[in-house]
Amino acid sequence: MKYLGIEKKKARWGWVFVMPAIVLFLLFSLYPMLNAFYNTFFNIKLLSLRKPEFVGFRNYIYVLNSPGFWNSVKATVIFTLGAFIPLTVFSMVFGMIITTRKAGQKAMQLMIYAPAILSSVVAALIWMLIFDPRGLANSAVNFLMRTPGVDHHWLTDTVMIRVSTITIYVWKYVGYFTIIFVTGIAKIPQSVLEAATIDGATAMQTIRKVILPLLKPTTVMVSIVAMLNCLKSFSTQYLFTQRGAPLEPIDVITLNIYNTAMRDLNISRACVMSVLLFIVMMILTLIRMNSSERNVVSY
Repeated sequence: MKYLGIEKKKARWGWVFVMPAIVLFLLFSLYPMLNAFYNTFFNIKLLSLRKPEFVGFRNYIYVLNSPGFWNSVKATVIFTLGAFIPLTVFSMVFGMIITTRKAGQKAMQLMIYAPAILSSVVAALIWMLIFDPRGLANSAVNFLMRTPGVDHHWLTDTVMIRVSTITIYVWKYVGYFTIIFVTGIAKIPQSVLEAATIDGATAMQTIRKVILPLLKPTTVMVSIVAMLNCLKSFSTQYLFTQRGAPLEPIDVITLNIYNTAMRDLNISRACVMSVLLFIVMMILTLIRMNSSERNVVSY
């Protein structure tokens, strides 16, 4: 009987444990992606019994010349920029506040992270009650602006509904990225911070000259991951439109993909938009990987 070394045995058992995850990835991730790309070259209608017709790049040409698609691109860009910038800034600020506090650190982490464990639908329903004309949002804004009784149309006005969806997303996910910043700050050696204090640096100088530069890899990662997540946002916009909100201001690409496939029954054009979104996300992922390699920090 051939003798197997301990390393080969470990490698064999490693494949045994990893194989279920690989099989699930191939079945439920890789195959649907390849199938979606394949479907873009055919004219496939949902619920149609006709044999799909090969149309080449006709679906891509139609989508790229569609005003609805470019409106979705505009809505997605506005939502992404409006959400990921506050997400990055607030999560960094909260992370620094948490790490500098002596008392109540765990309680603050729990309070900030709590919305992240809610489902997106539940979060949207909570905020729809807040954005109701008689809800807390109007009351708070009217109290601050001293305009009692004014309805600010959170769910009907073009600008306000964009602000509403961005607010919900930031509120829900800021705790998740705060924990990442807390971890990044905790990795900074205490000796580096003590050296800055001994050299006479103030708290603001320590943050600006020491902590922020050393947090650059974490900041890059959080900003790119937040941007990717914003590009995939769907449930809040879908729920708002189902409750009567105007579609055009919040018709992000994911919502357009859903409506094209399920409402218009055109699977091929929905797959085209999915492929285009996938390409954009891949480009952003490559940028993140390259940025991470260039921003390796040595203490």
